[in-house]
Amino acid sequence: MNSFETDMKRALFNIKFCIGIFIQVLILTKYGVEGAQYSICLPVTVALPYSTAWINEYRNGFIKEYLPRCGFVSYVTGKFFACVLSGGLMCVVSCRIAQIFETGFVYDKYNLVFCSGMLWAGVASVMAAVSNSRYIAYGGSFVIFYILVIMYERYFKSLYCLYPIEWYFPTHTWVFGESGIIFMIIGFLVMLYLMYYEILRRYINYA
Repeated sequence: MNSFETDMKRALFNIKFCIGIFIQVLILTKYGVEGAQYSICLPVTVALPYSTAWINEYRNGFIKEYLPRCGFVSYVTGKFFACVLSGGLMCVVSCRIAQIFETGFVYDKYNLVFCSGMLWAGVASVMAAVSNSRYIAYGGSFVIFYILVIMYERYFKSLYCLYPIEWYFPTHTWVFGESGIIFMIIGFLVMLYLMYYEILRRYINYA
């Protein structure tokens, strides 16, 4: 069974994905990608489609029937990457729609907003795994996002590499340019995947 393909369909073709796009487009057309409003909505909306998908399957016992058919590695990988890709695609689609409906909206760094969407969706999926709670999954990535914002704006102005708004709207010169941002986010995603894998492994082993 192709677990990843199934998970991608479930992540993209659901009402939460559409709601996330709708919210982002509204904010982008009114405030732009550089506005504080977008930085507030991004980590929350990307968590909506699929960050908590495994929780229902774990709670209702469906996971015990599904795992023998696809395998643990395939199951975890499908859940995680469907989540992060849906988050990234949500941001790209939203920016593209905003450009169509708002002539004053100009933004072409789709690779950066895609990576940022993936990262915060990944953070939300790990928060869901750690807490076994939808609410913490949706709000946890937002809290971490703003802790980083406050740390940069109030205390560590030189650490712009840890300023999450800089990751999709860069104003500083990065080593390797925008590729440096992408490499850093990929590194974070690898760490998040390993955390997600280990947490779900423990849940399932003790189920």
